[in-house]
Amino acid sequence: MSIIIMILLLSLLILVHEAGHFFAARAFGIRVDKFGFGLPVGPTLFKKKIGDVEVLVHAFLLGGYVSFPDDEKDCDLPKDSPERFANKPIWQRAIVVSAGVIANVICAIALVMLVAIVSKQLPSGNYEIYASEISAPKEASIWDSGLQKGDRILQVNGCDINNAYSFVTIVKNSAKNNGIISTKTIENNYTKLKELNPGLSRDEIIPENLSIRLPEDIDKDIITMDKYALRGAKYFKKEGIKISENLNELKKEINGKKYYTSSGKYTLYDVAQALSDDVHPINITVERNGKVIKLKPVYPDENGIIGIGLGAKQTVIKTTTAPAVIKESCVYLWDNTYMMIYSLGQLFTGNIPLKDMHGVVAITKIGGDMIEKSGKSSGILLAALISMNLAILNILPIPALDGGHLMFMFIEKIMGKPVDEKVIEIISTVFFSLLIILMIFVVFNDITLIVRK
Repeated sequence: MSIIIMILLLSLLILVHEAGHFFAARAFGIRVDKFGFGLPVGPTLFKKKIGDVEVLVHAFLLGGYVSFPDDEKDCDLPKDSPERFANKPIWQRAIVVSAGVIANVICAIALVMLVAIVSKQLPSGNYEIYASEISAPKEASIWDSGLQKGDRILQVNGCDINNAYSFVTIVKNSAKNNGIISTKTIENNYTKLKELNPGLSRDEIIPENLSIRLPEDIDKDIITMDKYALRGAKYFKKEGIKISENLNELKKEINGKKYYTSSGKYTLYDVAQALSDDVHPINITVERNGKVIKLKPVYPDENGIIGIGLGAKQTVIKTTTAPAVIKESCVYLWDNTYMMIYSLGQLFTGNIPLKDMHGVVAITKIGGDMIEKSGKSSGILLAALISMNLAILNILPIPALDGGHLMFMFIEKIMGKPVDEKVIEIISTVFFSLLIILMIFVVFNDITLIVRK
């Protein structure tokens, strides 16, 4: 039932989008020949004439369309008819093309406000993260840190923690001897080595059997994340130099020592790298009984584990008054839309791989699960965000999408004449084919994700 509800919500979004085009066209006196649900690929499941509009439902339910007389080569409507889309002023055509996007935005706002009114609250997207248990070995540093069960984790290495993902990511990337060290840490440790051993140059092989002094207070890499990585809007990539395998033996030789007797293989800079590839402190700030406490540093093991379990409680925003409903609904949509646009940019720049791109199948499954676990409100809010996502994607200047049509109108306005119809048709056909291939690829990703889970 949860999945059925999610399918109905997604269908509503597609219908809203196409209804926007339909009613805008009718408002300007443009004739609409077809109203299609799904894409005209494969068999047609339903076809019926309602008034002067033919309504169709296609088997490929991953889109929709509104067809004008201009789209049909054998249309009996005169070429100069005012009912033709092409014969309307550019500003009217632009409104008709944009109406689907506008309808999706209005729908998103309405859905969020509906939840705000009925539930009298909206999720903030932030979670209070707690230490639910400590299950580390006795020798683990977590026992000396001062952490207690039930402490609320506020910050890690100066980063505000409002979800479990950010905490786990920082800890995992702080694994001991993980082999990736920032250039700054290496340079700082080299400077300390150079001060203690001024007779040696950076890339000079240290003579065999020569003993050099090692600094006691070496710099250690502290892992941090920016606000986008903290919210999961982009992948966290640890920046730094990958330590070469041949330095592993050197690390064993200098571990815990004040002096190192050279084997005649390494430079002073090699020693700086080996010294730097050590532990990565986790500096945790917690709240306990209303007091903010900074704990002693915690050091993850080689697997990036510190030995605690996490609990999470989502914070909510009250919407008990009309002004609060309007304000918080807009804030909720703005924050999430901003992050969606940022994530989309990460996808286009390759920072998020295509294998992590998902579509309607995964959304239906995830949305169904959310409804089952958290109630219909969660599904409705997800539908609102999807509606905004549809608006964003459709307004992109890609031929075969609404933004592509607007792009051709913009070119027409600049040139003073319409772009050749055959050129538009060829370009749109190519991009439409690419979109179909992309959809198939996304569906494959969705199925793979569901099977793995």
